[in-house]
Amino acid sequence: MTFQTFASFDGQPIAYREVGTGGPVVLLHGLFSDAVTNWIKFGTAATLAAAGCRVIMPDLRGHGASAHPHDAAAYPPDVLAMDVAALVGHLGLTDFDLGGYSLGSRTTVRCLVRGMTPRRVVLAGMGLAGLVDVNRRTDWFLHVIAAPASFARGSPGWTAVQFMRTTGVDGEAVAHVLRSQVGMTDADLAAVTPPTLVVCGADDADNGSAPDLAAALRHATYVEIPGTHMSSVTKPELGAAMAGFLAA
Repeated sequence: MTFQTFASFDGQPIAYREVGTGGPVVLLHGLFSDAVTNWIKFGTAATLAAAGCRVIMPDLRGHGASAHPHDAAAYPPDVLAMDVAALVGHLGLTDFDLGGYSLGSRTTVRCLVRGMTPRRVVLAGMGLAGLVDVNRRTDWFLHVIAAPASFARGSPGWTAVQFMRTTGVDGEAVAHVLRSQVGMTDADLAAVTPPTLVVCGADDADNGSAPDLAAALRHATYVEIPGTHMSSVTKPELGAAMAGFLAA
């Protein structure tokens, strides 16, 4: 495992980790998370590396070991996709796969809309509504950040607050990330032309229907794995589904 940083398009430092050799795959983590929590801790990265992938995992802006600026000007619309494009350029990648979990999936699609051309795409923990109705989830998470004590114990909001505290999220920075999100249209979804794996927990409807997302894409396969939005990322079935798709 290696850890490095690079200067993104605006000079902000973005951290990334790599493991494995072979065909490169860039993986983007979810909101309030980081590369270690999303991909490394529960074995997904190791599974992909064992399948012959060079797994490249950035910490998104505002998360993990990457920059956490508090200036709103550091978060223009699509800033996360801009950082991913800068990473791809920094590494000189021309033949690679791209995927993400939840926020990372939305960022993956935004990368394609903006012209990125990966060989294959993985959209995990994402449904159709999570792409076309961005404001619903964005507003809910902004409320989680602004009023963490307002949720009943055991509720989805309470769970999100606990996760945010566990990963040490910088709420002000992540709020800017949320405000930088861009909703998508049917024309934008038409930009998702590479072979695509849509993989989602059986009890995960946080971002809408994953089967509906797969049906809306041109060349998508849907795979259901166990778990909810919070737990499916911990399951070995996630790495197995991704490895089966990327190594085929």
